[in-house]
Amino acid sequence: MIKKFTVPETHLSFKINKSHYSNDDLAKAAYNFIKEGEPHEGEIGDFILDWLKPSEFISVSTSGSTGVPKKIQVRKEHMINSALATGKFFEIPARSTVLMCLPANYIAGKMMLVRAMVLGWELDIVPPTSNPLDQIFKIYDFCAMTPFQLDNSIGRLHLIKKLIVGGGAVSPNLQEMVQGLNTKVYETFGMTETVSHIAAKRLNPKKNRKKPAPFKVLQKVAISKDNRDCLVIKAPTLSDEVLKTNDVVEILTYKKFLWKGRYDNVINSGGIKLYPEEIESKLSKYIVGRIFVTGMPDDALGQRLVLFVEADFSEDLLLELKEKILAIKELDKYEVPKKIYLVEKFEETPNGKIHRDHTVKSKLF
Repeated sequence: MIKKFTVPETHLSFKINKSHYSNDDLAKAAYNFIKEGEPHEGEIGDFILDWLKPSEFISVSTSGSTGVPKKIQVRKEHMINSALATGKFFEIPARSTVLMCLPANYIAGKMMLVRAMVLGWELDIVPPTSNPLDQIFKIYDFCAMTPFQLDNSIGRLHLIKKLIVGGGAVSPNLQEMVQGLNTKVYETFGMTETVSHIAAKRLNPKKNRKKPAPFKVLQKVAISKDNRDCLVIKAPTLSDEVLKTNDVVEILTYKKFLWKGRYDNVINSGGIKLYPEEIESKLSKYIVGRIFVTGMPDDALGQRLVLFVEADFSEDLLLELKEKILAIKELDKYEVPKKIYLVEKFEETPNGKIHRDHTVKSKLF
């Protein structure tokens, strides 16, 4: 039996592009977005109409970065709870000016709309381009971006007071670029199944940290580990199930953890466990452009560590990279790639993340 869900009336302070909308007005605006708006506005209109329906669930697509993209059902009640937790964690009250530059066909964009409706934000919408701040000339209290968007927005980041970054790991180079800025920049941790983020960490604290900063979980989220050292999330206000992830972590306290990498990416080379994300973090400080490491079959080691670099093929570049990597003191001897592949363009998931498996197959098979 399908239960009916009563969608709460939008907050009295909620606005989209300077106009306030009640639920009735919002439905009309959604139809207008779909019929007359740009493609990204049409996606927003589609979501708003789904949101206003008396059904308990919203259908959401996963990103496909760690498997085949799929549709899952997310409770609207959980989306509201997530919005309230975000507002409290980042201290973004009603009447805050907020910029939306993410597509509404994934959970991150959908949640920006839900937060605005529930918390009473004044939301301005711009196309979800790679450089969303290029045509912005006012200051916003809050915004959410992908790492790629952040990379292209550093020069205009003074227009954002608080920024959350998700949808992919933030490289060491990008972390270095946000140091000293007045904008408070946070990296978030979460997934579609947890209705956006369940934890965050400040990337540019006033005092520079020598050690990696831990993620701090939001309210009403409990964390633990399974026998693989993977994170287990218990968040009854966000999910009906206890979620077992493939994210290898080190738990510091009941509220804080360090992320080490994906269990499904772990490389076993001669009995030594190698975490690609940790190695990539070290390599990214010295190699310009997108990279990733992975394991390839090896008769002696089981798996050998190889590096993929997004670049045009060049013997000179290969030699330069080999010499540069051998000079990196942070790398353990087991973390030095046995082979380097140059790939003109990495394969990507629908929302722009690197698709490791497809890239490897396109290069080698």
